[in-house]
Amino acid sequence: MERLARRLGVPDAVVIGLGSMLGAGVFVVFAPAASAAGGAGLLLALALAGFIAFCNATSSARLAARYPESGGTYVYGRERLGPYAGFLAGWGFVVGKTASCAAMALTIGAYLWPGQARLVAVAAVVAVTGVNLRGIGKTATATKVLVGVVLAVLALVAVTGVGSVSVDRLGDLDGTGRGVLTAAGLLFFAFAGYARIATLGEEVRDPERTIPRAVPLALGIVLAIYLALGMVAVGVLGADALASSVAPLADVVTAAGLPDLAWVVRAGATVAVTGVLLSLVAGVGRTTLAMARRRDLPGALAAVHPRYQVPHRAELAVAAVVIVVVLLGDVRGAIGFSSCTVLVYYAITNASALTLEREPGRWLPVRALAVAGLVGCLLLAVNLPLSSVLAGFGVLALGTIWYAVRHHLASQRSG
Repeated sequence: MERLARRLGVPDAVVIGLGSMLGAGVFVVFAPAASAAGGAGLLLALALAGFIAFCNATSSARLAARYPESGGTYVYGRERLGPYAGFLAGWGFVVGKTASCAAMALTIGAYLWPGQARLVAVAAVVAVTGVNLRGIGKTATATKVLVGVVLAVLALVAVTGVGSVSVDRLGDLDGTGRGVLTAAGLLFFAFAGYARIATLGEEVRDPERTIPRAVPLALGIVLAIYLALGMVAVGVLGADALASSVAPLADVVTAAGLPDLAWVVRAGATVAVTGVLLSLVAGVGRTTLAMARRRDLPGALAAVHPRYQVPHRAELAVAAVVIVVVLLGDVRGAIGFSSCTVLVYYAITNASALTLEREPGRWLPVRALAVAGLVGCLLLAVNLPLSSVLAGFGVLALGTIWYAVRHHLASQRSG
């Protein structure tokens, strides 16, 4: 079996995690989360989503160090819980993250050229796929540049907005307890990128050391940024204006009295979402590779390019499906659907981590985090908007049926 080259150290892995997370939450999800939970509820939901993500990160890091190969929870579920659990995780990840790729591409189009958003989105998918096909080293280098630009723009928003923050708006709790859970489920979409480090596990140097360091570090940095920007956005705009905003951070700068800087924020949003899309396509391609190696997807997708050492057929297939979804789909629906299937994916991650052997001196804490992550993922998934829950679990059910039929036919042939 062809193997991918190990080229990523801790800094590269952290940057890929940052590139996967920064952008989706700040530029896309704050508005619907504020609509569900109110101002103070948004901040509570951020903290809750961050805690559940930390639980998942702990489980992911332990499992990735144990199984340092491409595929993430698809591999962990197979190894720890059985083939079906692995298949369900892989199916949920590939389908959900393909929807995420389409949502991010459409967001790029909406910011750059609203009148031709789908055309720009298709061009963005083609461009990032071309970068990924040149090798994971190129992906890490490009992501470093994107992350640097994004951090500068987010710092600009925070500095310009902090002077206009109203403490009264920060206490605006319009949502219910369920509203906070709904908002946390949507905001989880913004944290899920940390697992890109684990799905690239076969390309990480010294994975037993690198992955457990890189995952929580990337997550901690992003949580701090999200909380700071969430407070600024709520404090400047208020819950109602934030909930109805199409470009919340650009509106923060405008409301702070600097409308001429709004274009800088819009440009930063485009850069941020491009970084997310770059890492998303890479991650989905690696999970597709892992599934194809075990014939849960067509075996032809398991090919690794002899020169660039990337799963080129898998990435081209992913890009083709994303383009189809871009031409037919819608951003907010894709986010809810993706959140549902990816939360199920991480529930399987935590269930897999519960089967690991005891680690002297830390078994109880990590086990407790795995339990909290498992319960939290399922709780957030069922409290998403009803349409997202029905679509997400419906697609998981279809995957289950296909899995059962395929194995029934295989057993008949072998018999």
